[in-house]
Amino acid sequence: MMNKRELELYIHIPFCARKCAYCDFLSFAVPESTYRDYMDKLIEEIYGQSLCFPDSCVISIFLGGGTPSLLPADLIGELFAVLYGCFTIAEDAEITIEANPGTLTMEKLEVYRESGINRLSLGLQSADDMELKMLGRIHTFDDFLKSYQRARQVGFDNISVDLMSALPGQDLHSWKNTLRKVMMLKPEHISAYSLIIEEGTPFYERYGRDGEPLEEEGVFSQRDGCQAKSILPGNDRERYRELPPLPDEETDRRIYHMTRELLASQGYERYEISNYARPGMECRHNIGYWTGVDYLGLGLGSSSYIGGYRYHNETGLKKYLSLDLREAGAAAREIQELSLEEKMEEFMFLGLRMMQGVSGNEFLGRFGRNMWKLYDKAFRKLQDQGLIEIEAPWVRLTGRGIDVSNRVFSEFLLD
Repeated sequence: MMNKRELELYIHIPFCARKCAYCDFLSFAVPESTYRDYMDKLIEEIYGQSLCFPDSCVISIFLGGGTPSLLPADLIGELFAVLYGCFTIAEDAEITIEANPGTLTMEKLEVYRESGINRLSLGLQSADDMELKMLGRIHTFDDFLKSYQRARQVGFDNISVDLMSALPGQDLHSWKNTLRKVMMLKPEHISAYSLIIEEGTPFYERYGRDGEPLEEEGVFSQRDGCQAKSILPGNDRERYRELPPLPDEETDRRIYHMTRELLASQGYERYEISNYARPGMECRHNIGYWTGVDYLGLGLGSSSYIGGYRYHNETGLKKYLSLDLREAGAAAREIQELSLEEKMEEFMFLGLRMMQGVSGNEFLGRFGRNMWKLYDKAFRKLQDQGLIEIEAPWVRLTGRGIDVSNRVFSEFLLD
């Protein structure tokens, strides 16, 4: 085990009961009969891909989606039996499943535990039922409470709760109410993200790119620059037009700072821009992403980063189900070898998301380059602006730097 290369697994379950109004992830509703077909193909891919990693040790597994908890319990049990048969999995591996409170049962939770899943990520988003309804979520806060209590009853002692702020009509009071209700439950981890309006979603039709309705009725701009008719039927379009406006930038910023202060008062340490945990309960899988650990994506549309190469799986369900995945990499598309410059840029972008920052010593060991010389101009500029602090060998964002993190990251692009 000690000589094996560390590897993370991400497994994508693209199915959901209903698409949320803000979601642009690869997810959709299908007949339940499709679940079996997908699992058969996913298992085929696991067998094929595992042949390439005989000398790797899996340190974390993350089932994301979509809504993995939508699948019947027996399919999840079958999936993990195959994973343990195909990969070397560390005894202390962190194994997470994302779950929607509207889909969890005691039977599913018990099977998760029996299958080796030791971390549950519950997608609450808000403790306000009206806000949940506006988002298009299928659960209520009471559903969440029941799911949380059941998870504790079956022995889950590592639960993360996902929250979303800057929602339509949200103010400081309603967000504070959500935080307080969640903190009372004492989950081990809390993710708190601001709503992002993504193209191709119902929320984009309502709010546009800058929070304002689009000028041309029922038309939105696709990412490729093309124009397309509304994705919404007439009745739904009228319903979304009635949603309240988004919070202004000042309210959004105050929500952001209040989140940090309230969670800190209850013992949650901020270890990444949008993630908080009790000491020792940080999400190891996500830390692997941010620190450059190799990860293998399995399933429709999943992404992988292996040995300096990045690639994405086939995104069409019909095409994915038709592929012969017994050969390793058969689902891979858009294979890209990262240049040294791109690897160094990503090291800075991702590492600076974490509160500990980036280490010049690690940079030198990984790339054979002197970080201080390479980014001397950027460091001096950002330090003068109060956006980073330097405590050799570490560089990290200041509070002001976190507020404008995307602008900070752009300074580390190499020509």
